Amino acid sequence: MNIVLLSGGSGKRLWPLSNDVRSKQFIKIFKKEDGDYESMVQRVYRQIKNTDPDARVTIATSKTQVSAIHNQLGEDVGISVEPCRRDTFPAIALASAYLKDVQGVDENESVVVCPVDPYVEKDYFDALHQLSLQADKGEANLVLMGIEPTYPSEKFGYIVPESKDNVSKVSSFKEKPDALLAAQYIERGALWNGGVFAYKLKYLMDKAHELIDFTDYQDLFNKYETLEKISFDYAVVEKEDKIQVMRFAGQWKDMGTWNTLTEAMEEKCIGNGIMNDKCENVHILNELDVPVLAMGLHDVIISASADGILVSDKEQSSYIKPYVDDIVTQIMYAEKSWGSFRVLDVEPRSMTIKVTLNPGHSMNYHSHKNRDEVWVVLSGTGRTVVDGMEQQVKAGDVVTMQAGCRHTVFADSELKMMEIQLGDDITVHDKEKFALE
Repeated sequence: MNIVLLSGGSGKRLWPLSNDVRSKQFIKIFKKEDGDYESMVQRVYRQIKNTDPDARVTIATSKTQVSAIHNQLGEDVGISVEPCRRDTFPAIALASAYLKDVQGVDENESVVVCPVDPYVEKDYFDALHQLSLQADKGEANLVLMGIEPTYPSEKFGYIVPESKDNVSKVSSFKEKPDALLAAQYIERGALWNGGVFAYKLKYLMDKAHELIDFTDYQDLFNKYETLEKISFDYAVVEKEDKIQVMRFAGQWKDMGTWNTLTEAMEEKCIGNGIMNDKCENVHILNELDVPVLAMGLHDVIISASADGILVSDKEQSSYIKPYVDDIVTQIMYAEKSWGSFRVLDVEPRSMTIKVTLNPGHSMNYHSHKNRDEVWVVLSGTGRTVVDGMEQQVKAGDVVTMQAGCRHTVFADSELKMMEIQLGDDITVHDKEKFALE
């Protein structure tokens, strides 16, 4: 089974745990059997592999998410990188070209496309497998998953099937309605359109060549920023005559807001938090090293990270985005392909960062024009390379790099360091990468 997971943007509706480089799908809030926590993308990827160990998974995403994906899923997962945002049709066209030209997938194979961040169980992935098999039959060019609605939602478009059969031709599509109109759609048997569908790779490639002038994956990648911004629904789905819908009646939740996210949490508190017995329907998610105490609260979400603190009525938390858009701050936490970093202190001429490198990983070999750096090793072992000179490092060691000095660090075990940056112009743009000889 070929699956393309669409991994969206910054997810500011889950601020302060999400930001411009850390999207909601990378927040670790779901408790596993071993007691550790996993993110949405880790959970979905694990569920796919449990259902079909041989499934080929490709994540269509922006370049800002590549490091976090490798950090959480490893190096084996396929990634179709969008040079810039151009909505879902160009993203799916690029991912399909990636499957054909880079991964070598046969054009007669079926591809299933779905969002990366729904909260679902095993029956959903069984349904994805059935969706792929239905596309294999060739009865339709597109096979959509229609989700049995549980309430008259205003967040989704609706699919009206011709019959009540498990697989049916599509009669019509309805735009996102108000609650009253949504109830009328449901009375007519309409299903939620959750953006899940399957097609044969050849169909999508033919459609992409019909709408975009390109030769192959690399050519499409190079032209990507010139493409029209258009959704897959508008460009393809609503113009396709040979189209079917397959019903899905299992659990399916969109994790787009704090309100819906907390409904899927198994615990009331993640991190250092305390609430008294007068609290009702309160959730605490705390990434800070200080305690959060809640008393006598009802229907409230409290979320704390290095980027900020949110205290909100759960229903009101759905309207967070315009307020967060006005907040301009330094990114305080991010996951990279080699590990993660957390900013601890920012001064006019200095910045202090705690860096964690995963075993077997390293930073790029790089230099900075406008700042000096000092590394203090807190735990673990590894080796540094400074202007070509290599040395072993362990807890307690201090490494100093002047501006212009080329440097990197390799982790033999998990390596934790304090990085102190000193200079008049400390920015993320002051970095030049080099090949390590």
